[in-house]
Amino acid sequence: MAEAEPQRENCENSMKKMEKLNRDLEKLLEEMEKITVRAAWMTYSIVTIHTNPDLANSMKHLEDAFLRCKEQVGKKWQEVLKE
Repeated sequence: MAEAEPQRENCENSMKKMEKLNRDLEKLLEEMEKITVRAAWMTYSIVTIHTNPDLANSMKHLEDAFLRCKEQVGKKWQEVLKE
C-alpha cells in the first residue's frame, strides 16, 4: 500500500506534464499556422508588386506620405508636451 501512493503521484504528475505539453504544442502549432499564412500573403504581395510596377510606385508614395505625417504628428506631440 505504501508503494502505491508514490506510484499514483508519479502517474498524476506524468499526466499533468503530458497535458501541459499538449497545450504548449497546440499553441506552437497555432503560431506556426499564423506564420505560414503571413508568409503566404507576403509571397502574394511580392509577386503582385513585381508584376505591377505601378503598384510598387503607389506603395512607395503611400509610405512617403505616412512618414511625413508621422513626422508632423511627432512634432505636434512635442509641442503639446512643452506646453
